[in-house]
Amino acid sequence: MFQKTSSPCIKILLLLCYYIPMEHHFNTKVYYSDTDAYGVVWHGAYLRWLEKGRIDFCEQFGFNLIELQNENIVLPVASIEIKYKYPAKLNDNLIVSSEIETITPLYLTFCQKIYDENMEKLFIEAKVKVVATDNNGKLYRRMPTKLYEAFKNETK
Repeated sequence: MFQKTSSPCIKILLLLCYYIPMEHHFNTKVYYSDTDAYGVVWHGAYLRWLEKGRIDFCEQFGFNLIELQNENIVLPVASIEIKYKYPAKLNDNLIVSSEIETITPLYLTFCQKIYDENMEKLFIEAKVKVVATDNNGKLYRRMPTKLYEAFKNETK
């Protein structure tokens, strides 16, 4: 499973990389355009940030969505479950966290969370299921192999 090494530090690092799921984080700020009439973040703004997190996560693995589309692979959202825990407000600095929770041959589920800048306050938690389709929306019977294999090792 691992290359032979005599360094205990390298062995520990290799074990951590193998067993800890990869996460993607990015920072953003709440602007007026993100808020509603009540001065809190409009629920649709969270969806935009979650989308960016999933796209960046895929790009971290070398999967550019335009290139995938050129290969006749699209990853639409099949379902989304959001739990709103606490309202973010104007000028809040946020951290959006994305990781793969589950992968099956048919779909991929992301676990995504949005925190305050210190990761002490959880604003939302979302489970987002994506499937693979062709450019015409026809569902693939199985997740394309290159995606499935790349993401398989990243599940919890």
